Amino acid sequence: MFNKDRWKEILEVLTSNWFRTLLTAFGVFWGILILIILLAAGKGFQNGVMADFGDIATNTMFMWSRNTTKEYMGLPKGRRYNFKLEDVRAIRDNVPNLRFVSPRNQLGGFQGANNVTRGINTGAFNVYGDYPEIINQDPMTITSGRFINHSDINEKRKVAVIGIGVKSSLYDKGEEAIGTYIKIQGVNFMVIGTYKKKSNDGDGEESQKEIFVPFTTFSQAFNRADNVGWMAITAQDGHSITSLKERIVSIVKQNRKIHPDDKRAVGYFDLYEQFNRVESLFAALKFIAYFVGILVLISGVIGVSNIMLIVVKERTKEIGIRRALGEDPKSIKLQIVMESLFLTIISGMAGISFGAFFIYGINALLDSSGPVDMFLSPSVSVGVVAAALAILVISGLLAGFIPAQSAIKVRPIDALRTE
Repeated sequence: MFNKDRWKEILEVLTSNWFRTLLTAFGVFWGILILIILLAAGKGFQNGVMADFGDIATNTMFMWSRNTTKEYMGLPKGRRYNFKLEDVRAIRDNVPNLRFVSPRNQLGGFQGANNVTRGINTGAFNVYGDYPEIINQDPMTITSGRFINHSDINEKRKVAVIGIGVKSSLYDKGEEAIGTYIKIQGVNFMVIGTYKKKSNDGDGEESQKEIFVPFTTFSQAFNRADNVGWMAITAQDGHSITSLKERIVSIVKQNRKIHPDDKRAVGYFDLYEQFNRVESLFAALKFIAYFVGILVLISGVIGVSNIMLIVVKERTKEIGIRRALGEDPKSIKLQIVMESLFLTIISGMAGISFGAFFIYGINALLDSSGPVDMFLSPSVSVGVVAAALAILVISGLLAGFIPAQSAIKVRPIDALRTE
C-alpha cells in the first residue's frame, strides 16, 4: 500500500484518460454533494421551526375554559364558566407526575387592550398574573432586578417584571426602571425586574412587550376573586403530558359540572404532542435526504465500477504479462481495488469540501440579509461527515472488487493473446 511505484502507476492509469476519469468522479462527487446539501437544508428548516418553540418547556399543555355544548345536572347548554383555584389544587393533588401547575390570569391580548402608563408615556401591553414557576415553563432571561417570588404571592405585593419592549416604550433610553412605578389600569405597581426572551427575529423587542405581576395581587387588584383564566401544566421528565391530559380534563369537568362527553367545553393545546409531530416530520425528512443522497451516491459508485471494468479490459494484455512474470494475483487485485478506492475517495472528498463551502456561503448570506422565517443556520454534523467518509471507503472497495475479481480470473496465456 505504501509502495511508491504502485501509487505512480495508479496516477498514470487515472490520468491517461483524464476526461473519462473526470466524468466518472463527477458521479461520486455529485452524490455526496446532494447528500450534504439535503441534510443541511433539512437541519436549517428544523432549526427555524424549533426556534419558534424557543426555550419553552415542550412537555407542557395549556388549558382554558369555553362554553359548554351539552346540558348536565340541570345546567343549560352554552353555559360559560371559569376555572377556580380549587381546580388547580385538585389537579395537583390527584394527577401524579406533574412538575408544575400554574394558574394564570391575563389583561390585554385576546381579552382586549389595557392601558399601562408611566408619567406621560402610555402603552398597551399583555399583563399576566402568575406564580414564580412560570419562568420554568416559559423561560426568560432576567436582565436586571429579579422575577416575582412566593413572598410576593403571599403578601400580595404590587410589583411587576417588565419586558425590554415595555421599558423602551415607557422609559427614556438609559433610564433605570428598577424601583420606579407604572400604573396598570389605574393601579400602581413597582418595577422589580426586567427580562428578555429569546427570539428568532433579531433582538425581538416587539415580542418582549409583556408584564408579569403576582397572581394573588392581580386577582385582588382587578377583581378576579378565585377565578383562573387559564393554566400552564408541565409533566415531570420521563412522563408525557399527553398521557396525563385526559385525567386533568376529567377532574376539571367533574369540578365544574360539565358533561363527561362534552369535548368542546375545555379547550387545551398540547405542546408536547405538537413538538413530537414536528420531530417526526424532520426525522422523515432526514430519512428521505439519506435515501435520495445514498441512491445518487450508489449510482456514482456503479459508474466507477463500470469504468474500472473497462480499464481492466483495456489492460488485459498488461495483466497477462505481469501474471506471466510471476506477479501474485493478490497484488494485481490490490492494484485494481486501490485505483477504485483512490478515485472514489478523492471525488467524494471534493464533494464534501464543496458542500462545506456551499453551506458556509448560505450561512454568510443569511447573516448578512438577516434572519429568515422557518430557516436558520443550516449545518451538517461532524458525525455525518464521518459517516460519509465511511460510505466512501466502503463504496470504493465495492466498486473495485468486481473489476479486481475479473482481472485475476484472466489466464496469462489468454491475456497474452489479446490484441
